[in-house]
Amino acid sequence: MASGDEDPPEEMAAEEMASGDEAPPGAPSTGEDVCPDCDGSGVVAAAVCDTCGGTGWVIEAVGGG
Repeated sequence: MASGDEDPPEEMAAEEMASGDEAPPGAPSTGEDVCPDCDGSGVVAAAVCDTCGGTGWVIEAVGGG
């Protein structure tokens, strides 16, 4: 499980997107962010966080227009 002090995973396959991801890892104009539901712990109520899949990180869109 990830904690808020660890670096995000460097590579995740597109098929490994967590439910909280807005785009596949590595997609243009995206970046990793700490999961808002588990605060980076990967755990919610003693269970694996559904939003990040237990990684503590989600992929979010960056910028906008």
